[in-house]
Amino acid sequence: MDGTELLERRVKPRQPAAEQRSTERGAAERGAGKGKPEAGLQQLSEAAALLLLGLFVSAQWALVQLSVHQLLIGGGGGEFSPGRARKHLEHITGVGPRLVGSVENEVLTVNYLLQQVELVRAESADGPQAITVDVQRPTGSFSIDFLGGFTSYYDRVTNIAVRLEPKTGAQHFMLANCHFDSVANSPGASDDAVSCAVMLEVLRSMANLSTPLTHGVIFLFNGAEENVLQASHGFITQHPWAKQVRAFLNLEAAGVGGKEVVFQTGPENPWLVQAYVHAAKHPFASVVGQEVFQSGIIPSDTDFRIYRDFGNIPGIDLAFIENGFIYHTKYDTSDRIHTDSIQRAGDNILAVLKHLVMSEKLADSSEYRHGNMVFFDLLGVVVVAYPARVGTILNYMVTMATFLYLAKKCSLPSNAGGRYVRELAYASCVALLSWFVTLLSVLIVALLVTLIGRSMFWYSHFYTSVCLYGSAAVGKMLLVHTLAKNLYYGRVRRLELGELFFDVSLLLWCCVLVYLTQRGLCSAYVPMLMVAFPLATKLLLSGHFRNKGASLCYAVLYLLGLALPYAHLMFLIWVVFEIFTPIMGRSGTEIPPDVVLASLVTVATILLSSFFMHFIYLARSTKHVLAALGTIFTVMFILVSCGLFFPYSADPASPRPKRVIIQHTTRTFHAVDGSVERMDSGLWINSLDYTGMSHVTPHIPEINDTIRTRCADDLPFCGFPWFLPVKFLVKKNWYLPTPAVSPKSTFEFRLLSKQLTEWGAVKLSFEAKGPSHMSLYLLPQAGASLTGWSFGDGTPQFDLNGEYFIFYSHGLDAPTWNFWLEVQPPPDPSDEKGIISVAISSHYFFGDDRRTPELDSLLRKFPDWAFTSSWVSMYQMYRY
Repeated sequence: MDGTELLERRVKPRQPAAEQRSTERGAAERGAGKGKPEAGLQQLSEAAALLLLGLFVSAQWALVQLSVHQLLIGGGGGEFSPGRARKHLEHITGVGPRLVGSVENEVLTVNYLLQQVELVRAESADGPQAITVDVQRPTGSFSIDFLGGFTSYYDRVTNIAVRLEPKTGAQHFMLANCHFDSVANSPGASDDAVSCAVMLEVLRSMANLSTPLTHGVIFLFNGAEENVLQASHGFITQHPWAKQVRAFLNLEAAGVGGKEVVFQTGPENPWLVQAYVHAAKHPFASVVGQEVFQSGIIPSDTDFRIYRDFGNIPGIDLAFIENGFIYHTKYDTSDRIHTDSIQRAGDNILAVLKHLVMSEKLADSSEYRHGNMVFFDLLGVVVVAYPARVGTILNYMVTMATFLYLAKKCSLPSNAGGRYVRELAYASCVALLSWFVTLLSVLIVALLVTLIGRSMFWYSHFYTSVCLYGSAAVGKMLLVHTLAKNLYYGRVRRLELGELFFDVSLLLWCCVLVYLTQRGLCSAYVPMLMVAFPLATKLLLSGHFRNKGASLCYAVLYLLGLALPYAHLMFLIWVVFEIFTPIMGRSGTEIPPDVVLASLVTVATILLSSFFMHFIYLARSTKHVLAALGTIFTVMFILVSCGLFFPYSADPASPRPKRVIIQHTTRTFHAVDGSVERMDSGLWINSLDYTGMSHVTPHIPEINDTIRTRCADDLPFCGFPWFLPVKFLVKKNWYLPTPAVSPKSTFEFRLLSKQLTEWGAVKLSFEAKGPSHMSLYLLPQAGASLTGWSFGDGTPQFDLNGEYFIFYSHGLDAPTWNFWLEVQPPPDPSDEKGIISVAISSHYFFGDDRRTPELDSLLRKFPDWAFTSSWVSMYQMYRY
């Protein structure tokens, strides 16, 4: 029965059954009354529909999980030794956290890497390849629009550049990049010691090849990535070898172990994606990840940005994304990285590098520069890749096929007066209304959970969020469609409604396809798959549906036709939750995580339910399903309200730590004349998630709301020693008064000169000497403006609500930091506040200065499910 006849059947007055015979269908169209099935055509029972959909979704999810945990396809490649790479990993992480300026980073790790490179050089001395090593310690500065934007200055950070080329020499090089430094208080196994371990073994494998390379490879072991990409900037802007680099591979991590995913490529240069597709033995790639990451909604960045923006070279960015809960924590240890993860990463990188250095395209990549690629893998088995222009043509072909399918229905005689078009529009409104009502309802639930203090209950129990928010989303959507079916469409045959709402799903996905294609987004391939496969399936089954209705055979074949696009869609949904769920544990105190997660669950439900609406209208009833969903939701809401699910866990097998940053700091505030206005000391405590200290206070009663701090807007960066400019993310913090700190290392900051320029500006010159990490904050007073400085290109950048942030770090034996500022004073400068407030904080991350008795005493009180990153700092503020 064509769905185009349904409006006609709804608007005509109800007639006796004898008068409802259709001359086109004959006796098969008797009984159009409410709830009566069409004679000779089958309908799905509620139990059958539920069972089929449940089995389909469960099978698809099981397939995705199998794919995710199947790290190797067909075993290892044999050329790469994961055992040797693991030994490198264990040695690098064995020295402990490796911060810029520390002996662990600048001496112990550097010496080990150089020793291993020398062993490879000796082992391959008789072969056709040559190895050259250069230790670079650059100094420089640049501005970057990350975390709102700030300026970075580095002095004598460390790069180890290893040049592998044929003994006859090479003119064109691939760059392979990893970083061996880590964040404070973390061994940094996954981020990024494992990548350096893999690179050492890849270097050994390539150096021992019996065939000379066509082009060369520069293996860059950089020692200052966690300091916001400093060492890579030093290499690509200052090293003489950088001019010969034509493309790069960057090895990173946003999680611990699992599969490494290609999540950024380009810009343009589709030949790089083609090389990965051709060579990678265990492919795992998605252009969706690339476009999501480059949108900026993920608070992270990699050296990819530096090579792209400052080196103008294309590349491939790979990163481990699994188990981000322990990323940048003490749990990021080598034993948590499976040997198969090392094997697959090594196999892929070795194969891709070998392919690229033998490729003619590397020598003249500009010839192949233009264009982007659509790329995605199918459950990690194979990567599909094609040029974006081909994708555009394919997208519009699918759109045209959909248009022809719907146009054919519009042209049927039963559609006189455009009835089908109107009914399709009405049904689309019903679908959109169901989405809006569902999202609104689930967000209300999320807000209630937040208001009763149960936020992040799902952090250690992810599937509880599916049970609560998922049952609410499915139940609300099902309720809206059930009401529409029984009230608005009460006199329309259910088989016709099923046909109509299939068309609605097709139309809405097609609209998304056209929109994304018009925006030039390669991710448009997702709606293309979600249109092409269901449309083809429906066309193939149209005869069966017309003759037999919604039989069990039809339902099974229909779902089989959806299997491939749904498997890929569910895989993308898994990736989204794998990335964003852990991020909620470090996204600051201002973003309600339950609102975010509830929105993601609802959007996932909407996407997955799109072609399942077909079944809602084909089923005889939904009351039992609604009752079951209502029961699940009610029980879950009660359990969550009672606090049964605690957010954090110290389970060694699967820790879910709460992240807390604690600085024992002394703050000194100076007046314009240089005198000390005030001075205080305390333990400055920051929670990196929305729950603040609510779960910590029962364990440490002194950390409570009575010591909550407020931002002093007239002081640079609120008057606190922010290590990075994230005060807009972490607005809830606590300050527990303690005795002053007294680091043994010297910290000096003084004004060298103050000059009035010819154009009326005031030039201030300073020098600073202190630990390896310092932060400089500038706050011009009202009416004043910062017109110049000695950083970057000389033009002050990234005014953060009137403030400027400069991040500074240095390696060993760095000289005194000298810099100048140029300030245009206001017409009437204040004698009390001057023209600019300058503050500098020093951060003691390692050595004897990183601990105090007061800090250690507080740390011992924290529960074992909390991960505390702590150090000592000093904050000095001056007015000029």
